[in-house]
Amino acid sequence: MKLPIALVCSVVLAVAASAAPAQSPSSGGGPGRSGFGERRMQALLKGITLTTAQQAKIDSIRARYSTQLPAFTPGTPPDSTTRATMREVFRRQDDEIRGVLTADQQKTWDQNVAEMRARRPGGQ
Repeated sequence: MKLPIALVCSVVLAVAASAAPAQSPSSGGGPGRSGFGERRMQALLKGITLTTAQQAKIDSIRARYSTQLPAFTPGTPPDSTTRATMREVFRRQDDEIRGVLTADQQKTWDQNVAEMRARRPGGQ
């Protein structure tokens, strides 16, 4: 009777341990930031299927630029200087990522960028 209970406990612990890393922020410089970055990148890559090589290059680009993003306090709106810095970092990152894509993928990317800008307050 003790063996099945120990086995069940082991399985539960193994499942819980494997789920924990998936819930923690990956990269991105701070709490809350990785969720935004992931949602943003998903929106930009919507409808684009990447090769393994492209995905590796994009992951590398994103990791490099994530260290350049300014720190800010989650729940507190960033000031205008921080927002401007973030826009510039994202612009450079996006330009570099777009360069990894094929011509057809770039067309889809450009459509996704236009849709994102249209949804942004002020439509910028």
